[in-house]
Amino acid sequence: MKPQEIESLSFQIIDREAAAHDFDAAQWEIVRRMIHTSADFEYMETVRFHPLAVSRGIAAIRGGSAIITDTEMAMAGIRKAAVESYGGSVACLIGRSDVRMYAEKAGITRARAAVDMALPLMTGSIYVVGNAPTALLQLIEQIREGQALPALVIGLPVGFVNAAESKAELLGMDVPYITNIGRKGGSNVAASVVNALLILAGRTS
Repeated sequence: MKPQEIESLSFQIIDREAAAHDFDAAQWEIVRRMIHTSADFEYMETVRFHPLAVSRGIAAIRGGSAIITDTEMAMAGIRKAAVESYGGSVACLIGRSDVRMYAEKAGITRARAAVDMALPLMTGSIYVVGNAPTALLQLIEQIREGQALPALVIGLPVGFVNAAESKAELLGMDVPYITNIGRKGGSNVAASVVNALLILAGRTS
């Protein structure tokens, strides 16, 4: 089978096996791609959308806004040609030498330092967290202080230390978000959310 045929069949299986849900068509496009990436139907129960998340995400993409990720893995999984077709870009700052030096000097994680260093790019952007809870917590702090004004936060850090807690904090924020409850997440799942938004942006353009 060709790759497109495999993907199409996979989505047919997901649609057939999925339980009843209350997601609208756009939200389901995102959730089913998360399931496709992870083979985990539990996301149907745990994903949470801010009411403006999808519309703000599509608008940011179509407006050529930056997409910033917390890991190079998430950046690698995003369809960059689609982003660039709208005049946007995808960036991950965590590997930069200035971020590393800033983290060492401040005694913080590089993921957290990368959030601070991304502030000049942040307004109207999509910030994607698929790995580091410290990145999401720092982003939340900067939003609360009025230093960060992203159009959308995709908050899907994974792990046993502060992953669930950071997402619970995000749920209490008055900022468009796509997140989930619990420990599950990951860079690949976070990238799949962006790719679903890119597909939606193409359909509405």
